[in-house]
Parts: sequence; C-alpha cells; structure tokens
Amino acid sequence: MSRVTQSPSRRLLLAGALAAVSAAVTGCSLGSEAATSGGSKRLRIGYFAFPSGDLIVKNKKLLEKALPDYEITWIRFDSGASVNQAFIGKSLDIAALGSSPFARGVSGSSPIPYKVAWILDVAGENEALVVRKDTRISDVAGLKGRTIGTPFASTSHYSLLAALETAGLKASDVELVDLQPQAVLAAWQRGDIDAAYVWLPTLDELRATGTQLTSSKEVGGAGKPTLDLAVVSDDLIAEDPQAIDAWRKAEAEALRLLASDPDGSVKSVAAELGISAADAGAQLRQGVFLTPEQVASADWLGTDDSPGKLLGYVTDTGRFLAGQKQIDAAPSGDVVRKAFYLKGLSDAVK
Repeated sequence: MSRVTQSPSRRLLLAGALAAVSAAVTGCSLGSEAATSGGSKRLRIGYFAFPSGDLIVKNKKLLEKALPDYEITWIRFDSGASVNQAFIGKSLDIAALGSSPFARGVSGSSPIPYKVAWILDVAGENEALVVRKDTRISDVAGLKGRTIGTPFASTSHYSLLAALETAGLKASDVELVDLQPQAVLAAWQRGDIDAAYVWLPTLDELRATGTQLTSSKEVGGAGKPTLDLAVVSDDLIAEDPQAIDAWRKAEAEALRLLASDPDGSVKSVAAELGISAADAGAQLRQGVFLTPEQVASADWLGTDDSPGKLLGYVTDTGRFLAGQKQIDAAPSGDVVRKAFYLKGLSDAVK
C-alpha cells in the first residue's frame, strides 16, 4: 500500500489563500447590501499564475474597461482545491478551475454552488510528469515503488492517476505526496521525491534536471483530457448575469488577442508572471487555446439547448475519480449538466 502524505505546506497555503480572500473581500456577498461599496458593485475573481487568456484580461484591464462601475478584485490561487474551498466559503464570484477539481466540486450530496461558464485552455505540454535523471527511469511503469509529488485534487493529480493506470500501475504501487507547485520544486531540489506531475512554470524548472515521461497532451489523446475551465457562482448568476456576459466577452477578446497579437499577448503574460518575454512565449506555445467560437461549439461547451462534449468529459472524469476512490461516488450526467451555465454564451462570442 502506498503512503499518501498530506503536506503541511499545502495546509498552510490553503489557509493563506483563504485568509487572503477573506481580507480582500470581507463582508462582500452578492446576496447582501455589502455587494456594493460607494454605489459600485464588486467582482472577486480567482486566477492562477499560469499562461492563459485570464492573464491578458487582467493585465490589459479588459474587464475593468467593460465594467467601469465595478470594483474588481483579482485573487491569486495555487490550486483548484483552494478555489473550491473559497467558493464553499462564498468568497469568490468567478474563478479559473481545472476540470478535475470541478468534477470533484459537483459530486456528493452538497455540490459546490457554482457552474462552468467558460474554457480557458486545454491542457497540453504545459502539464507533465517528470522524473529525476539520476533515477535512470525511462517510462511510467518504472515509477513503481517511487515517490511522486503532485497537488492533490488538481488536473495534474488526475492525469497522473490516468498515466499510472495506462502503465499498468495502481496508486498503491507508488508513494503519492500532496505538494503545491513551489513545494514540489523544493522537494525536488532536496531529493525528497523521485518524480512530479505539475504545471508551468514549475514544470520547466523540473525539466532542467529531469526526464519527461508523459504529458497531459498525451494523456488527453489517450482519452482522458483535462482543461482549465472558468466557473461562476450561483449567486452571481442569480444577481448579475450581465456581469457574466461582460466577463465572457473580455475572455473572448483575450483568446482572439492570443491569435492576432502574439507579441502583445506574450508581453502581458510576461508582465503578470514576472518572467522574460522569451520564457512567456515558450510557455504559451505549450498550451492549447481555443477560439471563442470553438468554446461555444458542440465540441466543447455547446449551447444552452445542446451542451457540448465537455459534458461527457466532466462526467467521465467523475467516474474515473470514483473508480480511483478519490471521491465517494461519481456525479451523474444530469448533475453535471445542471452545473453548466450556457445562457448567453453564443452572444458573448460573436
């Protein structure tokens, strides 16, 4: 049996993230008078320091320009597990969230009160499994008995479990350690872990002294794709759907800029991540970004009348997580469908 280690650093990061959210938006709930301050409405947006259209929206202040009467707070998170906790605490209105933690969030008897409303990107080479070169391991099967770090309840965790299964290994055949990206890097440098499944920018630092065994692009191509989604709270849907429309249009503009103005997009991402333009460009090239029209197509989110293939992807993810004993029971297709907010999507991508 593997020993699944709960990292103290993860608990501290989670507590810190929730404390930061609380400090930023204390007393702010869309369902209360505190939703306004000096006559302006508030939007609390959770994001990741990860190359995507989200960083372009933030850097170019596209949402602030679209909603000048709103007080918009951007709150950085390290993983989807922290985002889920923040939504449970009603501390967020909109946030980036991986497809695996989303599937977790809508499972169980008390689903988290949010709905998926956008797709930020499809995981490609920007999430991967890397092993230390000194182990001389050349394939996933060779990880049997080894220690692997990954942020639990993340898309990387999901893809790691899928990669192990494909290689004929069970989770109990390895030692899984729950570590946030920066803690993964520290553990790697100390020699505490043999391998890690994680995302950019930490991933690139591991590649410098490691060997990549597989990536989320390969895992997805084998039938278990992962995505970075964006979810909106049920309160925001009920109280201010116009804000969701404006946010979607800003995200659509960012996706178009990624294609039409790659140099400007690189500069925005570099500024937000505090890295060079060359590094930002290299990281962006590892992701898979849809066009706004693709986001609303039958291949992905679909329409309110006809949800797209994402419905099946999330449902399948829930089944896999249940089979891996990561959640008690898989959410039904009907439950997942109710966790989609597609009203107004077609208009937002025009």
